[in-house]
Amino acid sequence: MAQSVRCEVPECAAWFAGNLPDDWFIAPLQLVVDKDEILVTCTIAAPSSAAEGHGHEAAMARVTSFREDSRLHRVRVAEAAQQRWHRSVSWAVRCGELEARFTNQAVPVMTRLRIEERQVLDTLIDAGVARSRSEALAWCVGQVGLHQQDWIGRLREAMTEVERIRSQGPNGA
Repeated sequence: MAQSVRCEVPECAAWFAGNLPDDWFIAPLQLVVDKDEILVTCTIAAPSSAAEGHGHEAAMARVTSFREDSRLHRVRVAEAAQQRWHRSVSWAVRCGELEARFTNQAVPVMTRLRIEERQVLDTLIDAGVARSRSEALAWCVGQVGLHQQDWIGRLREAMTEVERIRSQGPNGA
């Protein structure tokens, strides 16, 4: 893949909003951006109360319909975004309480683990929590993200502030 290009979330979100029809969504797009991927989450209208008691099925049908109806346009937008920012584009839709991802990147990450750390992963495999060390490690990372959300959030905020200060320094100004 080509070298990554700086992708500021507000600029990127505005670009996507400008390239997607306004009537598709009931809320602003949400973006998550890293070095490999742009995840675009769209919120669409939930089905009316006529589906009462079967809300999940109705929402799933609405998401499936949206996915098929918007596919060609989303592919064109994703291709243009990939050219612009040199990142894969993934899509997710929120409909009421349901969130569904249409595409998702599973990016390999190389790590070196000592025997004690590998034993943790192997225990998760033996217990049926995961099928492989890779899946076990992904599960562990997910658990840290789930149970340490506040701490991770504060750490991200601190790093954003560090980046802001760096950009004002002698080499960033």
